[in-house]
Amino acid sequence: MCGITGFLHLAAEKSLTEASVNQQLLAQMNQAQFHRGPDEGGEYLDEHVALGHRRLSIIDLSTGQQPMASDDGNYVLIFNGEIYNFKDTRIELEQLGHVFHSHSDTEVILHAYMQWGSACVDKLQGMFTFAIWDKQAKTLFIARDRLGIKPLFYSIIEGTLYFASELKSITLVPGLNKKIDAKAIEQYFALGYAAEPHTIYQQVAKLPPGHTITLQAGNSTPVIEQYWDVSYSQQINMSEDDYIADMEKQFKGAVASHMMADVPLGSFLSGGVDSSAVVAMMSQLSNPETLDANQDSDTKKAVTTCSIGFDVKDYNETDFAREVAAMYQTDHHEQIVASDDFELVDILAGLYDEPYADSSAMPTYRVCQMAREKVTVCLSGDGADELLAGYRRYGLMMNEEKVRSILPYSVRKPIFGTLGKIYPKMDWAPQFLRAKTTFQSLAMDTAEGYFHGVSLLNDAQRKALFSDELYQELKGYTALEVFREHQANFDGNDPLSLIQYLDIKTYLVGDILTKVDRASMAHSLEVRVPFLDHKFVEWSAKIPTALKLKNGCGKYILKKAMEPHLPHDVLYRKKMGFRVPLADWFRGPLKQKLRDTLLSEQMHNSGLFNMNTITQWLDDHQSGRREYSAPLWTLLMFASFYKQAEAA
Repeated sequence: MCGITGFLHLAAEKSLTEASVNQQLLAQMNQAQFHRGPDEGGEYLDEHVALGHRRLSIIDLSTGQQPMASDDGNYVLIFNGEIYNFKDTRIELEQLGHVFHSHSDTEVILHAYMQWGSACVDKLQGMFTFAIWDKQAKTLFIARDRLGIKPLFYSIIEGTLYFASELKSITLVPGLNKKIDAKAIEQYFALGYAAEPHTIYQQVAKLPPGHTITLQAGNSTPVIEQYWDVSYSQQINMSEDDYIADMEKQFKGAVASHMMADVPLGSFLSGGVDSSAVVAMMSQLSNPETLDANQDSDTKKAVTTCSIGFDVKDYNETDFAREVAAMYQTDHHEQIVASDDFELVDILAGLYDEPYADSSAMPTYRVCQMAREKVTVCLSGDGADELLAGYRRYGLMMNEEKVRSILPYSVRKPIFGTLGKIYPKMDWAPQFLRAKTTFQSLAMDTAEGYFHGVSLLNDAQRKALFSDELYQELKGYTALEVFREHQANFDGNDPLSLIQYLDIKTYLVGDILTKVDRASMAHSLEVRVPFLDHKFVEWSAKIPTALKLKNGCGKYILKKAMEPHLPHDVLYRKKMGFRVPLADWFRGPLKQKLRDTLLSEQMHNSGLFNMNTITQWLDDHQSGRREYSAPLWTLLMFASFYKQAEAA
């Protein structure tokens, strides 16, 4: 796990002639990502390209330094991530005549590109972003992994391409126009993040997952190509028992491939299904007889596990984590975080470099901080909910789909559209009485209804929040278009698979993986996600939806496969997740800070918001008349970002 950065002159008349200036800029960009790789740093410059690298040593600690050059000096590589099948790929390359000088996965990527060119990405199994400079062809090739586990930002400024693992490096480039992208603001207040390929700045983009970009000195036009996508077009015809057996086999294989490391390795353990499943498989792989009570405890290799708990019972899962830790005799570490741990609010803005609204970033930051004290690599259960229909909202959406399947759109739209308008919004009422959002969703098709259901601020709230100037600049654009663009590429034929696909393309990469990457790298911790092994992802897409969500039980097939390995109450209790008591904070300890921040002169002068709306939301929430904790938190995180961006 590392950080990469660099730049390439695209214009024919430009070259890196001002060596001292370019070396200074490269050093600054590289140093900005020091936290991603504190073990080593390296730089490479020639007349066309500059490449920088920060290394967090995980495999082959004594060699594998970067930038790494081929023996003839023609190819130079920088790489962030891990390649889990590098040993098998190395054997294949050796049979083709390649000679290796290290035991690192970095050198395997270099030789794979030398052998197969851009098609090398098809050979690689792992999480990665890498850039390879072909000095003879004057070509720079950049690739991002299939699911977007590792980030890559880029910008073309005055004929030069700049790229980096984090946005903070690119903001150091002289001449960068930091004009905020109106579409990104709309996306942020709907989804909680700027969706790929957007960033908060008009002039900076993200390379989408499963894509490559090829650039050549002297040619100002980059070529961006997609090399992978998940397909839902086929299902495997097997019995439920066979699926259960195959699930265990496939998942254990994914976990096994993610356990290679030359440094201390452990796992997060929240006490939920996903992380508990990872720990169960890790323990069994480390100790094939781990469930044998007669095994000498001195011969067992305990898995290191890390948990965060809260001092409020409704938010605390540590009892379940302890149960799993005891079952597998892990080396368990636990830390209780105060429910008023809001000192991270301002830190997060600097960590994410752009507005990011998931409040669970705070406990994620803390668990990464604790884990780094024990290990260098941690496995995580992220991705299971998206692949195997674990979110509660999937069940709610499928209930709506039953209505959609009975009533045609021409009937639903006028009936439920009218009900959605006249039905009162009752945040205070029991769940079954809060039908306004459901009525509104039923007046829409599947993708729009799902977008409406997951939006942090609905269409009316965003319209009320945005200033007239911002609303006009959007020219009718809404973040629904993000879903529509991905919907056009979906090749399945059922609504559950569609919303899973939409989440993989948006929420998973924009929220979950972004959260974990920034929080972990802030502490120089590598986090691996075995559920997102691309072969497991491809296999899971072939599972019938009836085995993912069955009788209201999400992740049904995973839970059935884990029944021999985990306690029943861990598998089938109500999902909790990392939650933060925002509503209480905003009426209590953060009450004044919230008002001061959201009604500041800086927010007013931004020209982005209707300040009367913000004032009304604050008054209604803090008086207890209405519940606005999600919109207010989203605004608070934007304000924290904006303050730091303006000061930079």
